[in-house]
Amino acid sequence: MTAGSTAAPARADHGRLPRLEMRAGRPVVAVDVGGTLVKSALVDADGEVRAVCSEPTALGSAGALLDQLARAVAEAAAASAGHGPTGPSAVGVHVPGLVDDTRGVVLLAENLGLRDVPLREELSARTGLPVSLGNDARGAGFAEFRMGAARGARTAVVISIGTGIGAAVVVDGHLHDGDGFGCELGHMPMLLPGRDGPARCACGGASCLEQWASAGGVARNYARATGLPLGGAREVFEAAALGDPTAARVVGDGVDALALAVAQLATVLAPEVVVIAGGLSRAGDALFVPLRERVDQMLTFHRRPRVEPARFGDGAGVIASALRADELLEHRLEAAAPGGADGGTW
Repeated sequence: MTAGSTAAPARADHGRLPRLEMRAGRPVVAVDVGGTLVKSALVDADGEVRAVCSEPTALGSAGALLDQLARAVAEAAAASAGHGPTGPSAVGVHVPGLVDDTRGVVLLAENLGLRDVPLREELSARTGLPVSLGNDARGAGFAEFRMGAARGARTAVVISIGTGIGAAVVVDGHLHDGDGFGCELGHMPMLLPGRDGPARCACGGASCLEQWASAGGVARNYARATGLPLGGAREVFEAAALGDPTAARVVGDGVDALALAVAQLATVLAPEVVVIAGGLSRAGDALFVPLRERVDQMLTFHRRPRVEPARFGDGAGVIASALRADELLEHRLEAAAPGGADGGTW
């Protein structure tokens, strides 16, 4: 919906999300911005996720998207009237693309038409609430670290594999973002011995991990090899299980590339756990059994990370946004307390 439109957007409720661990004890609004849909929810002070809705993403301009997000926050705030004595105290937002979490700036989100947009500041001005902004893949990792498959680890990596590949890296309990440029695991240069690289990546790279191991890459590589495009990566995995040698080779190449990436992460970061999230994680044992075996074969003296499926699925973005808003409030409350530490850049 464009700015200034008075028609109500088509919205739909979604399945129940788990109760969240809200440390600040204040209600928040969680917003997950995707290239297709904007999902929003009210999370009350007890961590119950309420009024979960979605609508098509307003594309074309930063102003249209900001107006949409402000409207979603207002609707969630209105819904809070029946779920506690106070309205939301903060907003958490995650978007795809290059995001400088510290400055609250979307550096580049091509699918959304955003470049150098101070989204945190602009949305805060529209809503009157403090806003925490982050990249969607890092957000999914944050959710897994706080409440999911990486809980209890000090150092962990969460790899989100869908159409592309994103990642979140937590080192000694701190989420790393590299001023918005870090954790772009999908664009790690990747050469597999004895195998020709796939087509050049959209980023310009000759052989990125994304081209080998993303769901989109697996499907494209099968179509390129056979001239017979399938519906997606799931169909390629199914064909491999039924004995299609080309499908088996394409799946094997993807698993090898992903295993090499995990082994390199183990060499540099020594994570306790590597969590695989996103659509490709639904391949189950067809992915995880050979992936674990190949990672183990590649490592020598290194700490071998557990390789686990993510706990959270399609709701990860909303969960992450709520947890980041809660963390923002937690930092502010700590800073305001007598003798509290400086709240930093929040």
